[in-house]
Amino acid sequence: VDHLRQIIGKAKGVNEVSGLCLVILPRGTYFICDTHVTPDPSAQEVVEMVRLAAAEVKRFGIEPKVALLSHSNFGTSNHATAIKMREAVALLHQSDPDLEVEGEMHADSAVSEDIRNHVFPDSELTGNANLLVAPSLDSANIAFNLLKTVGEGLSVGPMLVGMASPVHVVTQSVTTRGVMNMTAYAVVDAQGR
Repeated sequence: VDHLRQIIGKAKGVNEVSGLCLVILPRGTYFICDTHVTPDPSAQEVVEMVRLAAAEVKRFGIEPKVALLSHSNFGTSNHATAIKMREAVALLHQSDPDLEVEGEMHADSAVSEDIRNHVFPDSELTGNANLLVAPSLDSANIAFNLLKTVGEGLSVGPMLVGMASPVHVVTQSVTTRGVMNMTAYAVVDAQGR
């Protein structure tokens, strides 16, 4: 990604690009961010990731329902990563009041409204989250690779969001179908700019 930033550059107004992956499973469609770029984003970097990723989710014709993930579930821990995600949610509630976003929360709270309502009945998130934002590259990448492998779904990505021109990544484990998916996505991305 460093080479791409140097050659292609970031879109105007973007501080950092991020990697967004999509997994389509029998139980739903999930976008996971940031799977490939920023190892340990700050709260402000998480906010930018959410904005860029939410815009991309909308390009897929899906209304983003954002969950900021953590090992902490609505304040159960004051570890630095939990605080970071909590701060990012507060910033997003202030700056993007129309965006449906909640956190910090466990992944099961994110993808199950019943669990979330039991734990945190005042949640501003309705239904199940479809944009899962992890506190670190490690956790996002692990979650994506687990879901795409054991979930037996269709995966697309990583899509780089925030680049000046359409450019995306294929990983070492990409399948022929994955190359076709990324090619189709890149063409649509180019047509939309």
